[in-house]
Amino acid sequence: MEAVQGAGVVVTGAGGGIGAALARRFADQGARVVVNDLDADKAKAVAEEIGGIAVPGDASLIVAEARDALGGTVDVYCANAGVGSGGSEAAGEPVWALAWDVNVMAHVRAAQELLPDWLERGSGRFVSTVSAAGLLTMIGAAPYSVTKHGAYAFAEWLSLTYRHRGLKVHAICPQGVRTDMLDATGSAGDLVLQPTAIEPGAVADALMKGIEEDRFLILPHPEVAAYYQARAADPDHWMTNMNHLQQKWETTE
Repeated sequence: MEAVQGAGVVVTGAGGGIGAALARRFADQGARVVVNDLDADKAKAVAEEIGGIAVPGDASLIVAEARDALGGTVDVYCANAGVGSGGSEAAGEPVWALAWDVNVMAHVRAAQELLPDWLERGSGRFVSTVSAAGLLTMIGAAPYSVTKHGAYAFAEWLSLTYRHRGLKVHAICPQGVRTDMLDATGSAGDLVLQPTAIEPGAVADALMKGIEEDRFLILPHPEVAAYYQARAADPDHWMTNMNHLQQKWETTE
């Protein structure tokens, strides 16, 4: 793919799951890939597999090091690292704070580092791994749902603000993906996400197609588009249906 061939790409949270699939796919397309993960051993293993460069650590803090590792230029930044915090409004302050920090503020901090160079040269690509929960919601997971809405809103804001200056933004919004994060969702995930869960490679395929077609919203589960339309067209009806799903989940607990 011409847009990816030879590009300097950073993928955060790439030690496994969706991130590792994205790193592999970019490498397959001829990109030079920095693999980031909090787990240094996992980052190194994926980097060695794809011929990339491991830059472990907090995704919020590695942009400068990743840029240096790529010879001074980042062309594509995949803000993929995330936490799947469950719980209600009563979840503890540390749970909410971590969800905000990783799912939203890590994206903001990366953009702060990347945008000056991208806007000066008139090109750059920011890929945000959001979730269908950022378009809709997810039962049993208030911190995750709320912060993924924030991640989507930030990606949307970046796109509408800077697209005329050469910035390309893509928001990936899958439903269930067969990863450790899905396994951690418990009975709520079993009810809502597991029946239609896809492999991480399918998410990477969807992103590559979205890049080729220059689309902002990437839906690895195409049916999410209809859900999103239904939510917008009649919010009360949609929330009533979601509440029925909540009640069904409560009876299985």
